Amino acid sequence: MSSHTPAIQENMMVHDSTYEPGIQVYHMKLGMWVFLLSEVMFFTSLIGTYIILRFAHPDHFAAPGEVLNVPLTAFNTFFLICSSVTMVKAFAAIQKGDQKGLKLWLLATIVIGACFVGIQAIEYVALVHEGFVPAAAEYHALGRTGVEGGAVLGGPLYGATFYTMTGFHGAHVSIGVICLVFVLIRAMRGHYTHSDHRGVELIGLYWHFVDLVWIILFTIVYLI
Repeated sequence: MSSHTPAIQENMMVHDSTYEPGIQVYHMKLGMWVFLLSEVMFFTSLIGTYIILRFAHPDHFAAPGEVLNVPLTAFNTFFLICSSVTMVKAFAAIQKGDQKGLKLWLLATIVIGACFVGIQAIEYVALVHEGFVPAAAEYHALGRTGVEGGAVLGGPLYGATFYTMTGFHGAHVSIGVICLVFVLIRAMRGHYTHSDHRGVELIGLYWHFVDLVWIILFTIVYLI
């Protein structure tokens, strides 16, 4: 028995060394929290700039319902919220050791995330076709009258801020989908168990963050 004691103690030390002392959070999770904190500051600066510009130059912004397709984006928002549910289901599955459930719910999250980005791309194409483009100086002289069929356009600042905020968020969702695909591949190879599922937890934290950010963006940009 004594011959196995050093090995057991060594394993315990290796396991404990992955946790920050005092807070019982493993290093990768702490790193994800720090990363998400930096993302909070990033999106806060974007949203704050949008709000300041909108109040400082109200003539450069049209009402959201006049330019943006609110019903389509509301559906897309609900779609993305559903992906948070599937991500929770995936994490709950692996906590129970349910490998099949983990793979199924991860796949569902990937499909929903990809569809969200696809719908956003469709929205972009439609808006550009109507003349709503970033920093559209050539349309400024037209005021809020569109170039095709009387379609309503926003001012030059409106397009620039809209595409910057939603575009950066779309990029984050796209990165999240790619990471989810990587996690799914690892899950299919049996890398996650009920006792070690840190990779699933980390991508879950990131995914819930981008979902929360989109709810805030949708409210501020599309509804207010």
